[in-house]
Amino acid sequence: MTSGTRQHDTPQWQDDFIQRHQLGTGYLETARKWFTPLVHNLAAHQKRADRTILVALNGCQGSGKTTVCDFLGTSLREEHNLQAVALSLDDFYLTHAQRQALAASVNPLLATRGVPGTHDMALLRETLEQLRDARRDKPVAVPRFDKSTDDRRQPPDWDSITTPVQVVLLEGWCLGARAQSPTSLARPINRLEEDEDAAAQWRSYSNTILERDFQPLYTLFDQWIMLRAPSFDCVFEWRLEQERKLAATLPPGQTGKLMDDRALRRFIQHYERITRQCLSALPDRVNHLFELDEQRQIVAYTHREQASVSP
Repeated sequence: MTSGTRQHDTPQWQDDFIQRHQLGTGYLETARKWFTPLVHNLAAHQKRADRTILVALNGCQGSGKTTVCDFLGTSLREEHNLQAVALSLDDFYLTHAQRQALAASVNPLLATRGVPGTHDMALLRETLEQLRDARRDKPVAVPRFDKSTDDRRQPPDWDSITTPVQVVLLEGWCLGARAQSPTSLARPINRLEEDEDAAAQWRSYSNTILERDFQPLYTLFDQWIMLRAPSFDCVFEWRLEQERKLAATLPPGQTGKLMDDRALRRFIQHYERITRQCLSALPDRVNHLFELDEQRQIVAYTHREQASVSP
């Protein structure tokens, strides 16, 4: 999704959007071509349903899913006058202390955020169900996670949704993934699994959570979107760009917990198993499939009326 020269004939909300995400106006050309029709589709779906709809967006690390999710939500609000909220699975990580406790009681790898087993799934389901309840007359508190401190922000710093919502968008790297067979789990797929999870304890625990907590959640969603990377090999470069972008937003002295290249290579191995599975199995199951090339440019789109993500 390319950069370009700044234009002055775009709606103000689009100017604000590209500034917020540090993008060039070339992104808007991509968005208008590929995502504006999707926004129209989602708006029409909500109108037909005549209720709050939930939309899931899958994409590997660095694929641009957070930016796309924000564009969809903002466009629904500005162009269709729909109350839309964009959420991230990342904001529902367990606290640092909770993950340290899991690391001590189950497996040390669970100290690292990311895989199923490191999210507060009860909080996620509760939040989604509250937002979906059009009769609710109380504000809904939405947690926020600070990656620079590797911890959930305190409740006073959470977002508060005070008006009824018509579209809820949730993006996450492992949304739509299904549990794997014991035979698949037994074979390590990278050095991290081979050296630090030789008995498959960590990946088996994550697999159990995927089956127990994630798969039942999938039935809540009305529409599924996927940004499909060409391969897992792209993840490192994309994630490195993401890390540097985050570093640029932090004040001096607050970048201590950000990762260098070596740490990042190890970090993404935590996600490799499930990411590869999603890249292979999920494209045929979603409503809206966007195929990306190595530069994250969209090269193809497939639409299906019926999704088959839930087992």
